[in-house]
Amino acid sequence: MRFQVTHLKGSQFARRGLRGYFEYRDLGIKQATRGKVVAHVIRARPGKAPHGEWHWHDVDMQFVYVLKGSAAFEYEGIGRVTMKAGTCFYQPPRIRHREIRHSKDLHMIEFVSPAKFKTYSVKSYSAEQPAARRSPARRSRG
Repeated sequence: MRFQVTHLKGSQFARRGLRGYFEYRDLGIKQATRGKVVAHVIRARPGKAPHGEWHWHDVDMQFVYVLKGSAAFEYEGIGRVTMKAGTCFYQPPRIRHREIRHSKDLHMIEFVSPAKFKTYSVKSYSAEQPAARRSPARRSRG
């Protein structure tokens, strides 16, 4: 691991990333940790809306802090949760979820380990599908 600094000035958001309705600003943590963790700022792309597709990530750890705006998600075994500026949330590994909507001004910072991971689509969510790991049942309405 090595020391890493990134500044807002001169940084850029890329349209390439996990979701086409977001833009991502890499914070250099993937390189600094040699692939153990990735960190990026995510912001809503103008004119793009979430498609609400159920999916899950093959990760060891994922958490997000909402810097600005709001987003509504739905989680298997939890239900709908609204995140807004100041909300920090941890998604247990492999929990099935989907984004329902977000504000036009949404900005989040996300940390994921490992930095390189796979995301799997779920055709539809139903109780008959194998259960993903579930979070202790705590609801937060923001």
